[in-house]
Amino acid sequence: MSPGPMSTDPAGRAGYPEHPPRMGFFTDTSICIGCKACEVACKEWNAVPEDGLSLSGMSYDNTVGLGASTWRHVAFIEQPVTAVAGPSPTGAAEGVRWLMASDVCKHCTESACLDVCPTGALFRTEFGTVVVQDDVCNGCGYCVGACPFGVIARREEDGQAHKCTLCYDRLGAGMEPACAKACPTDSIQFGPLDELRERAALRVADLRAAGQDKAQLYLNDPDDGIGGAGAFFLLLDEPEVYGLPPDPVVTTRDLPDMWRHVAIAAAGLAATAIALGLGRRK
Repeated sequence: MSPGPMSTDPAGRAGYPEHPPRMGFFTDTSICIGCKACEVACKEWNAVPEDGLSLSGMSYDNTVGLGASTWRHVAFIEQPVTAVAGPSPTGAAEGVRWLMASDVCKHCTESACLDVCPTGALFRTEFGTVVVQDDVCNGCGYCVGACPFGVIARREEDGQAHKCTLCYDRLGAGMEPACAKACPTDSIQFGPLDELRERAALRVADLRAAGQDKAQLYLNDPDDGIGGAGAFFLLLDEPEVYGLPPDPVVTTRDLPDMWRHVAIAAAGLAATAIALGLGRRK
């Protein structure tokens, strides 16, 4: 039986009848120390150009957000401790707590960037991830506007779209992505997505038992607006605090209905034109 429209097996739906387990990231922000080793490792392995060398005015966040030259972004969020319910978490000092989180492309189950790409530059891999082929991208930018997370962007130097590939070349060689390999605290965990989900659920339970009432998983639910993600996160506060959309929805979800309406309208116009033509001949 072929996978359904919201199947958690995107590789099978993409035409890989036999494929490895779906691989992905589980980022546990509760143990991120903001070292940016993931950012550096990503740039070094993937030859991503430097950026963020100037002061941004946003605390210690010099790269500000994900983009064509920032495939991993470590966010620094400052919160007054008084605004936090329960005991102060690690990192709280002098009335402020730090929330640090390494963000990345979500490798969505339902990927709008794939839906709108006119050249096939974006493709689904056998691991369930989404990759951009630089030599096929024509720089149209459709994928940029389609991403509900603002992940993908065009690089000024070449005009092409770029984003995290989940180190597709390393996966093919049986290696873990560079960012996960470099993370000193295991905040970024890589592996089969089903195993990561089980591990994440246990971690959330432990944190809540320790008084972190807002601990939650983000993008782990296959029934959400993107069918779940290949990169999901454990957050210590609401997604909006981290600059993440609370209820993301694949931006192309209404395309099939739209095309059906267009087809019906076109058929109606054609029928009217034929009828008018026949009427004139009489």
